[in-house]
Amino acid sequence: MFDFGYAKGLFEKYGFELTAEQFEKLKTYAEFLVEYNKNVNLTAITEGSEILKKHFLDSVLMLKYAEIPKNAMLIDVGTGAGFPSVPIKIFRPDIHITLLDSLNKRIAFLQLLCGKLGIEAEFIHSRAEDCGKRSDCREKYDISCARAVANMSVLSELCVPFLKEGGRFIAMKGQSEDVSEADNALNLLGGRLESVVDYDVEGDLRRLVTVKKISQTSAKYPRNSSQIKKNPL
Repeated sequence: MFDFGYAKGLFEKYGFELTAEQFEKLKTYAEFLVEYNKNVNLTAITEGSEILKKHFLDSVLMLKYAEIPKNAMLIDVGTGAGFPSVPIKIFRPDIHITLLDSLNKRIAFLQLLCGKLGIEAEFIHSRAEDCGKRSDCREKYDISCARAVANMSVLSELCVPFLKEGGRFIAMKGQSEDVSEADNALNLLGGRLESVVDYDVEGDLRRLVTVKKISQTSAKYPRNSSQIKKNPL
């Protein structure tokens, strides 16, 4: 899969100390992901060193380029195979993570995974636009995050309603999108663009966009999925 020396050197290159315990959890994660992926489509990346770089390191770099308070409550919207929140939890056990996904097959994988890793998490099987209207989820979290290809206007409508005032939405993106096109959406949702950081992960150009929640989100949002797709804010 990958050895400790290689993994430790890679993480140190980006400013992270990788302990033997963290390495064992990442190795277990990668092996279980590859095995489970044979029956349930979770990722197109199945080679060990690529998983280490494009899934694990990429996820953990959120801790370098965004500020996540101690004991923060974080919801990972459309988490898929657990990225970025599960690797983040391995490096920051103080963070309370909620894994939200619309496919129950992914939630089942994540429950088994977190059991193997000894990680505590909350699991929610729901579409983001439905969960964002629930009283037990809405405006509850310090951090919402998404690692997705949808544009910032769409992601913001799905992710900002989960935040308390003062909380932050962190989007993990490529560098091609003009994030200023989401300004209108953010104004409507009670958010404000705080920072955009461009960086690379072993030659893969990445962008971390941070939005601060400055006022309560109108009860109109999020809209249903067809409205969001047909008419982005």
